[in-house]
Amino acid sequence: MNKQSFLSILAASVIIASCGNKNDQSAKAGAAAQVKEYKTLTLQPQSATLYTDFPATIQGQQNIEIRPRVEGYIDKIFVDEGAVVKVGQPLFKISAPEYEQEVRTASASIKSAQASVSAAKLAVNKVKPLVEKGIISKYDLESAQYNYESAMATLAQANAALVNAKTNLGYTTVTSPVNGVVGSIPFRLGSLVSSNTADPLTTVSSIGNVYAYFALNEKKLLDFTQSTASPGTTLAQKIKNMPEVSLLLSDGTTYPEKGRVETVNGLINTETGSVTFRARFGNPKSIIRSGSSTTVRIPNEVVEKILIPQSATFELQDKVFAVTVGKDGKTKNVNITVLENTAGNYYVVTSGLKTGDQIVLEGVASLKDGSEIKPQNQSSETVYADLK
Repeated sequence: MNKQSFLSILAASVIIASCGNKNDQSAKAGAAAQVKEYKTLTLQPQSATLYTDFPATIQGQQNIEIRPRVEGYIDKIFVDEGAVVKVGQPLFKISAPEYEQEVRTASASIKSAQASVSAAKLAVNKVKPLVEKGIISKYDLESAQYNYESAMATLAQANAALVNAKTNLGYTTVTSPVNGVVGSIPFRLGSLVSSNTADPLTTVSSIGNVYAYFALNEKKLLDFTQSTASPGTTLAQKIKNMPEVSLLLSDGTTYPEKGRVETVNGLINTETGSVTFRARFGNPKSIIRSGSSTTVRIPNEVVEKILIPQSATFELQDKVFAVTVGKDGKTKNVNITVLENTAGNYYVVTSGLKTGDQIVLEGVASLKDGSEIKPQNQSSETVYADLK
């Protein structure tokens, strides 16, 4: 090999070595670039008020079916559907001429009975002095007195018949038994109705106060019974000591009046596995109507507990997981247990995490155990900005 060939081979070797070094540096730079940044949070105990929401249906304090007491045709309808009515206000007029005739007949019977009483009394007054003088026997006086008592009894019967006739006649005007709101009216003028009619004339809902009915499943009921959030040893005591609850209307706004949970159904529904609670709300402006769909929101005071955003968790096979970051930047999926809290953006962690742990705040579902990340720690003020 001559000198020129040797120099050519040496130059080529230097070039190849140089290219190899560049490739190694590029590979290292690419690996570094693959370590992504993730927002993280170092956990510290927090105090806040969290809320649990339950779908609810509204019923008036009283939902009274209005039914006729007598048979007849609807002659007048004094109210419209949705009208606000007062107790004793006329709702319907039923045409039943026979009851007016009964009143006239009873009135006539009273006049006849009164005449009989007067005649019997006159007979007693006529016979009495004759008996005293011995002109006629005592038997005639007793007979006259019996006739007078019989006439008085007939008069009493006539008076009772008049009262009964007037009562029946009064039933032809159907009035509201409570203050409330008129429901649907399925009948129209001329409809024949009676006490045996299947549908009521209407329904009047008393809505000065309204009841919101909502359900808890058996597990939540057990959690509530064993919870220390509401003082008391029995379920009744815990309900009595519960804080005031809120009502969310169908448009998402919060109803201005606060309510209280009053009772709980004693039986668990075997079909749904839930038990029904009842909360009472004042309704002075009649904003809420019976049959409305709303949401009951129950507050839960949390003091010095580990709270994490729900977005920092993922579920797998009915278990909840969070992702922690070690000092080496490697991730670890951690199974945690949390209090059930359907409303809001945070979980109360009861086990699986502790103070000082660093968790990943976003994209946790895509991270595998042992993934290397670059933590970008966030301040507690930023993460819990919407906590109250």
